Amino acid sequence: MLSVLILMGLVWGFGRWLGWPVALRWGLVGLIWAVMVLLHLTLPATHGLRQATGGEVAPWLILAGLAALVAGYVWILRALKRRTAAAPETAEPKSTFSEAELDRYARHIVLRELGGPGQKRLKSARVLVVGAGGLGAPVLTYLAAAGVGRIGVIDHDEVSNSNLQRQVIFRDADIGRPKVEAAADAMRALNPYVELRPYQRRLESDFAADLFAEYDLILDGTDNFATRYMVNRAAVAAGKPLISGAIAQWEGQLSLFDPGAGGPCYECIFPKAPAEGLAPSCAEAGVIGPLPGVIGSMMAAEAVKHITGAGTPLRGEMLIYDALYGESRKFSLSRREDCPVCGGAKGEPDDKSAA
Repeated sequence: MLSVLILMGLVWGFGRWLGWPVALRWGLVGLIWAVMVLLHLTLPATHGLRQATGGEVAPWLILAGLAALVAGYVWILRALKRRTAAAPETAEPKSTFSEAELDRYARHIVLRELGGPGQKRLKSARVLVVGAGGLGAPVLTYLAAAGVGRIGVIDHDEVSNSNLQRQVIFRDADIGRPKVEAAADAMRALNPYVELRPYQRRLESDFAADLFAEYDLILDGTDNFATRYMVNRAAVAAGKPLISGAIAQWEGQLSLFDPGAGGPCYECIFPKAPAEGLAPSCAEAGVIGPLPGVIGSMMAAEAVKHITGAGTPLRGEMLIYDALYGESRKFSLSRREDCPVCGGAKGEPDDKSAA
């Protein structure tokens, strides 16, 4: 029986080293257990294989019961942790600075466009990042470094070995951990003065608007059109500006969608998702590793500009960066009055022409 348990441990450890999903590893371990139970139920009691694996089926059933108890305990702890993390708080981020913070943000404070008032706005800001993947990694890193007072991040996924080529907020030791927890630890280590709210769950339309209402600005770094449309609708419903980025192979794009200030929403520009196969995911088409860092850093810069009022934001404009040829292009965008999402939104008229 001991040799079979060692085999289970080797399967689990080898699978983790290769970056296999937790569900797959549990499935393989469960398959080995099921084979052992089947052998004990079908082979004669004197059979050598049965004698070598415990002799009776009872120890295997007891093992399964103990594993179920441990799994249930872990599930309850994680559920309580997620519930605690998602619980709304009424306290606003503090706006006063310690001496250590003043020294930390000195390079911001000496910037004419930011100064002390701008850094104070950053500390009072509440920003939610949807997705802790390729774009979320640099966005979260630079928002934390910049001193944004409250940073929320929502993602249901776990860190895998294939993420590490571009999702630089994670480390090899994080493989198998929930992304939001690993990202929160990295941000906490970078800047202990920021408040972090990790939400380890999939974003659903039934609570997205309520969640967005707790934040001042939404950043979307997800990789599929269905989620982008849902994030856009929830942001418009909550009256929150949305910074959206996207990457594929060597090219990335970003824009600030803010119908409340007269700009278009995401669905104004992309009224329909492309046909299947025309916009493959990064897993299907590939992506050069530094590209998410470039676009994610631009998204973080747009967030700092929006929060502090510095410079000219990409409201009503889209920036496209081509890493393969080292080119950047910028297009003007305009709202569609017949947009089903923001067509009735009020704000200053947008004087930019359509792309």
